[in-house]
Amino acid sequence: MSVTTDHTVAIKYARDFVDFVNESPTPYHAVDSVKKMLLNEGFQEIVERNNWSKSHQLAKNGKYYVTRNGSSIIAFTVGGKYQNGNGVAIVGAHTDSPCLRIKPISKRTSEGFITVGVEQYGGLIAHTWFDRDLSIAGRVYVNEDGKYVPKLLKIDKPLLRIPTLAIHLDRSANTKFEFNKETKLVPIAGQTALDKNEKEGEGGGDADKEKKSSKCADDPALQMSAEQFESVQNVISRHNKSLIQLIAKELQVEPSQIEDFELLLFDHQKSTIGGLNEEFIFSPRLDNLTSCFAATQALIESVDQLPNEQGIQMISLFDHEEIGSRSSHGADSSFLPDILQRLAKVDLDGTYNKGAAVDFFHELVSKSFLLSSDQAHGVHPNYADAYEPKNRPQVNAGPVIKINANQRYATNSPGVVLIKKVADRVKVPLQLFVVRNDSPCGSTIGPLLSSKLGLRTLDLGNPQLSMHSIRETGGTYDVVRLMDLFKSFFESYVDIESKILCDHL
Repeated sequence: MSVTTDHTVAIKYARDFVDFVNESPTPYHAVDSVKKMLLNEGFQEIVERNNWSKSHQLAKNGKYYVTRNGSSIIAFTVGGKYQNGNGVAIVGAHTDSPCLRIKPISKRTSEGFITVGVEQYGGLIAHTWFDRDLSIAGRVYVNEDGKYVPKLLKIDKPLLRIPTLAIHLDRSANTKFEFNKETKLVPIAGQTALDKNEKEGEGGGDADKEKKSSKCADDPALQMSAEQFESVQNVISRHNKSLIQLIAKELQVEPSQIEDFELLLFDHQKSTIGGLNEEFIFSPRLDNLTSCFAATQALIESVDQLPNEQGIQMISLFDHEEIGSRSSHGADSSFLPDILQRLAKVDLDGTYNKGAAVDFFHELVSKSFLLSSDQAHGVHPNYADAYEPKNRPQVNAGPVIKINANQRYATNSPGVVLIKKVADRVKVPLQLFVVRNDSPCGSTIGPLLSSKLGLRTLDLGNPQLSMHSIRETGGTYDVVRLMDLFKSFFESYVDIESKILCDHL
């Protein structure tokens, strides 16, 4: 393996990426971090609920972004030489990572401990969450004078831990670590004897039991007690009151203002650069914040060439990839198709009457290309036999083209030709990966969007170890390489694509 990237440059981008990860414990925070990067470079926010044609807010040389649900974001630039129907160079990635999420009713106690009910999200390596310093982050809806406003929460201190059982009580711990994910994967947050609210019986106990039943309808069969009603309506009754008070204090609001939230647990230990020669990034959420950061940085750095660009350059970062992408804002939703359709209907070059119902959508899609970027499996030195003998990507040896005959990845030969030419222009090394025939193969947003839109697609990503662990390992030098590859893609796509013939007259 040869590392030719300048160490100083690689470290600079790696440190920026580490900061990005540390500020982005949830998809909501990841989108917020991307927005801050874009706003700092003059990108303009547009809103789906507005009429883009009437507002006249899209134009050549423009830089824009649009969000959906606060956890997915699409950003794009319009070339100065763009003509209606020209293609879009798209880099797609996902903002979510496997984790533990707080249940809708999380309040519980056991053996004098305050515990928190959590739900597994995605295919996490669950045992890596034991004996870690955990904290809480997410989105909280707050009542501000009758308006319900989302606020980002990130409590930057250790709050919870899932302790393992001492080896003295389980002699098989080193040979067979098995556990029930409902009863054993439960974090402790405190002790009832030391909790003021628990001692006073607040937020659950005799005080609640004394509440009288209240009639909810004339039909007696539909009556419910105030306690039953409050269990849905009042967030304080569903969670430990001390936790609610901590959240309120962090957001500088009253507990009574909190209407609801979506909170998850994250590893409080920071992402960092490590290794004997600073060649590794030890971090949570490399999958797939690496691609989100590299794509955003590449889009920003390619704007210098915007006056000469003939197409649209776009990043599309989705929530919910880890659970199948089927949501209103996942890759299998209408988000990307909606944005492309609206771009195809907006007159960006003045070639047709503003009132005409001209639609360049199919022309635009047929000229477009998606790089579906998701982390890849680098070869593990202790488990080398788990990899296909001839396709063994190395960490710090460049982005990995992912291929699967059964279309778990969307890569095909025209796409490989394209990415090779894109990489050649900036001297970025590429690697190849296929999974063993006796091993299952994961998938990405690539096949979903390719089949949904008829969009030409290639799957690739940076190599890493310990994918879906609470702590993953990636390469310091690979961050800048992926960014350089995306930047070259944005700047050279129209020229290279026109030379790769497929379904042309």
